[in-house]
Amino acid sequence: MNTLQVGDNAPLFTLLDGNEQSVSLADYIGKQQVLVYFYPKAMTPGCTVQAQGLRDIKNELADHNTVVFGISPDAPKRLAKFTERDELNFTLLSDEDHKVADDFGVWGLKKFMGREYDGIHRLSFLIGLDGKVSHVFNKFKTKNHHEVVLDVLSSQA
Repeated sequence: MNTLQVGDNAPLFTLLDGNEQSVSLADYIGKQQVLVYFYPKAMTPGCTVQAQGLRDIKNELADHNTVVFGISPDAPKRLAKFTERDELNFTLLSDEDHKVADDFGVWGLKKFMGREYDGIHRLSFLIGLDGKVSHVFNKFKTKNHHEVVLDVLSSQA
């Protein structure tokens, strides 16, 4: 796993959202910062807590000119259910073949309850207006991810 670092160019991607509409990172470069957060599976307990935290700080994120893209290997229909169920106010994107996860360096070997498997590592990246990674979030809990993101955004102001 070769995870992107601060200063790296963010890989440009186009993925489907829950409505099966294409969303491209390139459309945001130069206009807004983008928080790209990778999570393993929609509607699971940890992923739900993390998504709800980001949902609840939408106004603060907007104050920092930042939009959120949540990326998982889930199909668009599952993302649509997750968005509706939890009233999410940001975009979830489907990376079923995990190509974007590979490009960001977050797809790799995981261990859970003695089992090894390939999957998404829960990491987030702040992409600056210049299209470069300005921060990598790799030390957080699902329940405080949104607070860690806000702390970084506030320190950049």
